[in-house]
Amino acid sequence: MASLANTQDLVTIEDIHESTVVLKGGAMRQVLMVGGLNFALKSEGEQNIITSSYQNFLNSLDFSVQIIIHSRKINIEKYLADLEERMQKEQSALLQSQIGEYKEFVAGFVKENDIMAKSFFIVVPWASVSLPSKETVSKFLPFFKKKGGVAEEEAARQRQQSFEQNLGQLKQRVGQVIEGLRAIDLEAEVLNDEQLIELYYNFYNPETIEKKGISLENADARK
Repeated sequence: MASLANTQDLVTIEDIHESTVVLKGGAMRQVLMVGGLNFALKSEGEQNIITSSYQNFLNSLDFSVQIIIHSRKINIEKYLADLEERMQKEQSALLQSQIGEYKEFVAGFVKENDIMAKSFFIVVPWASVSLPSKETVSKFLPFFKKKGGVAEEEAARQRQQSFEQNLGQLKQRVGQVIEGLRAIDLEAEVLNDEQLIELYYNFYNPETIEKKGISLENADARK
């Protein structure tokens, strides 16, 4: 009887650091969260300009990107908690009652109706030079154990050097994408480590609501 695969074996991510997703095998990804615009409210002339600019942006790229529209059920737990806190601090009995009724209405409405939020992401790849994998390094460790961890130190140095070289190339691509989006009046931010972990947690747990909100407003936390 064949054994079931370990959950970690099904996840292609090896590590997340420096706002970068490192896949098994060494390929790297950075994820941009992109703001939206209300295309329907634009005039016909503005729509034509946006469409033409978007086509020029895609044609200017000499590498592939992945565009993702992510729909998730909104997590309103924090919002309800804020309403509760505000209600407790309110001195007016009338306002307390109104806030309480509103809180109950929101909670009941969301319970009966799935309120969805859409987020837009662009995944920028780089895979020119592979990082030495942990599996590759482990094959040679038994021959160097008597040398006081020399193999581990050398492997770590090589991995970091390769990572930095690849990261520089990846950042150039990301910068090109951001500039292209700005030409269409679209704001974009690179997700930091914490935001990437939250994003992939939500991807791999589709039956749950958002673990934590991700927005362009808190993207500055990476600095």
